[in-house]
Amino acid sequence: MNKETKTPTLLDAFIPIVALVVMMGSAVILFEDNSSYGPNQIALLLAMGMAAIIGMKNGHSWKSIEKGIVKGISMSLGACLILLAVGSLIGTWMLAGTVPTLIYYGLELLNPSFFYAAACLICAVIAMSIGSSWTTAATVGVALMGVAGGMDMSATITAGAVVSGAYFGDKISPLSETTNLAPAVAGTDLFEHIRYMLWTTIPSFIIALILFAILGFSEEGGAKVERIQQMQALLNESFDLSIILLVPLVVLLTLAIKKMPAFPAVFIGALLGGIWAVLFQSDVILGMADQGDTHAIGTLKVVWTALFDGVSFSTPDENLNSLLSRGGMSSMLNTIWLIICAMSFGAVLENVGLLKRAVSAILLGAKSAGDMILRTILTCFGTNLVTADQYISIVMPGRMYKEEFTKRGLHQLNLSRSLEDGGTLTSPLIPWNTCGAYMHSVLLVNPFDYVFYAFFNVINPILAIIYGYLGVKILRITPPDLSEKA
Repeated sequence: MNKETKTPTLLDAFIPIVALVVMMGSAVILFEDNSSYGPNQIALLLAMGMAAIIGMKNGHSWKSIEKGIVKGISMSLGACLILLAVGSLIGTWMLAGTVPTLIYYGLELLNPSFFYAAACLICAVIAMSIGSSWTTAATVGVALMGVAGGMDMSATITAGAVVSGAYFGDKISPLSETTNLAPAVAGTDLFEHIRYMLWTTIPSFIIALILFAILGFSEEGGAKVERIQQMQALLNESFDLSIILLVPLVVLLTLAIKKMPAFPAVFIGALLGGIWAVLFQSDVILGMADQGDTHAIGTLKVVWTALFDGVSFSTPDENLNSLLSRGGMSSMLNTIWLIICAMSFGAVLENVGLLKRAVSAILLGAKSAGDMILRTILTCFGTNLVTADQYISIVMPGRMYKEEFTKRGLHQLNLSRSLEDGGTLTSPLIPWNTCGAYMHSVLLVNPFDYVFYAFFNVINPILAIIYGYLGVKILRITPPDLSEKA
């Protein structure tokens, strides 16, 4: 901040934040499920304009604000590239029959009575193995949404189960970026951080599984048998299904385990899906090719189109058509639009000091360990709301509260755990956050809908706060030797 600039008042800090909340709420009321397809973007840009005006009132130049916006957007470009690659992957995996094969065998193996709990558990295992909630949702999550459609199960509850499982596995995986980021910011050891998180994550996940099991047992399974058989028959008629079609999935998971960066790993998976489509789904490609094209040209155009614009299928079942007809980079452009607007708003708030001023007010009156943990989690959640990025929601509160935890005799493990409880887990619950926008694009369910069923993501922060006030597993430090005690 330049010497000529003034420190923003608390009113300055909250004007754009409150305005955004009001506009977002109005967008949901006026446009319902379409609020993320333009209305939210306009709300974010208008709120950004308010923040910029307040910043200039306090002495910031537009040039410095614009520089902050560019920097903020640049931070999201990695996520945008991954989104484009995921769009291509979904398109070619649909064309190759990889996702339809997963749906077919999922219908064969999963029972409606335990489907939601099983979906959550499957996503948890995959995410823990590869350390990526995004990759899990884009692959196994998409397939499970298809299985849910085949069983006439709730898409909203299924999305909640996928998000819950994917973020549980991501949170306790040493391969996860956020799981490495939180202890790095707080100054704790990675594996100590993971072990300490288990005290809140395991009970929360068990409660979530129980709730999903209860919801599953309430489903009527007998009436769905005919529907499942019909869906499997249509999949068999539409694709040449076999276990070899799962090779692209195995390759992608292997690359993730080997810690290849997400963008090249996903794009390799997408290209392999295109190759697999040529090798094993020639009849499907022929049916989509233009009549006047040669076989080679037609094949090239169909696969190329799947990469940038997805695929479109026509079967006697409209639900199956809507499930299979998707993908392509173009399907992710609206999400990227939302991310750019959200990152611009957050960048202005941070650049002109409004975010720091708002957060400083939260610390007033904090005395106990429970107070500190509550405020850290609320700050992470608030940062997710206004900056739309889970990495910022971990880094910024971590920097702000690190010294404060030490002053109050609280071990930094309390901080690193709280950063994940409040930052990582709440990010997919916010439609304009990069994570929420991503999950919406992949699962086709609005976060405002599945938030009521993302049990793990909601229960875990609440349980962490309860632990804080009850003094359960709160590590303390005693100066000057900093000896620990539970």
